[in-house]
Amino acid sequence: MLDPATGYLIVLGGALLFAGAAAHKLSGFGAFTDAFVAYGVLPEAWARRSAWLIPCLELALAAALAAGRGGRAQLGAAIGLLLFYASAVALNLARGRRDLDCGCGSRRNRRPIAAWMVWRNIILAAGLALAALPWSQRPLGLVDVLTVAGGLSAAALLYMSIDRLLGDIAPQALAMRVTP
Repeated sequence: MLDPATGYLIVLGGALLFAGAAAHKLSGFGAFTDAFVAYGVLPEAWARRSAWLIPCLELALAAALAAGRGGRAQLGAAIGLLLFYASAVALNLARGRRDLDCGCGSRRNRRPIAAWMVWRNIILAAGLALAALPWSQRPLGLVDVLTVAGGLSAAALLYMSIDRLLGDIAPQALAMRVTP
C-alpha cells in the first residue's frame, strides 16, 4: 500500500507539472502552435485548429489531480498524455527530425527534441502510475503536510535542474567540444 503522504506528493507533483506546462504553452501560444504543427502527428489544418486543446487538457488534468487523490480516470488521462508526448518525440526522432523544436523551452530558448525527453516522459508517467496503487488509510498530520510541501519543492527544483542541464547546458557543452 502507498503511504498517503507519498501519494499526495506524486499527485500534486503531477498537477504542478501540468499546470506549469499549460501556463508555458499559453504564454507563447503562437510558438507552441507552430511547434505542435511541426510534429506532424495531425494534418496541418487540424493541428492549427486543435492546438488550444493541449493546454486546456493540461489545465483540466492539473485541476483534477490537485482536487483529490488522483482517481484512476485522472491518472490514466495524465499518464496517457505523457505517453503521447513521448511517442510524438520518439516518432520524430525515428523520422530523423532531430532539429524539431520540442516546444518545451521558452520563446527565446528553442530546444531541439532529444531521446532524453522520451525517457523523461516515460519516467514521469511511471511515477504517476504509482499513485494508482491502493493508498493506506492512515490520517495525515501536520508533519505529512510539511513533508508533501517540502517534497514538492525539492521535486520541482530537481526537475528544473535536470531539464536545464539536459536541455540547455549539455548541448552547449557538446557543441563547444566538437568545435575545433
